[in-house]
Amino acid sequence: MSKLVSKFGLVTAIAIGALVAALPAAPSQAAHKRAAHSRAYDGLWSVSIYTSYGPCATYRYPARIVGGRVMQAVNDFSYQIAGAVAASGATAVTVASGGQYAVGYGRLRGASGAGRWSAAGNLCSGTWSAIRRAAAN
Repeated sequence: MSKLVSKFGLVTAIAIGALVAALPAAPSQAAHKRAAHSRAYDGLWSVSIYTSYGPCATYRYPARIVGGRVMQAVNDFSYQIAGAVAASGATAVTVASGGQYAVGYGRLRGASGAGRWSAAGNLCSGTWSAIRRAAAN
């Protein structure tokens, strides 16, 4: 179970690194379509996940945004990530592993971002922060 919770932290973080605590609900289908066209936040991000409630640990992981879609930056397919970043920077992500899931909301602004996350059943919850990583030359 601890390993699964760890995946939630990773994915939520990858959730990037950018989920909006200000969003009252998950973005609509239209928002996901608009996000797919936003490239302002595309690139590699370093996401830190902080747990304020529950047995989950603190983590830092890379995340990638491509065409406004949040995805894994590493080849670990033991979990799935579905997320989007709107042109405004509003971000929503769902992470699933082993029949469990976690959600995160937040906002990216410029080269950084922050938000909140929670695991299904409120097993764990907390905040996340993200910083855009410099592109390799």
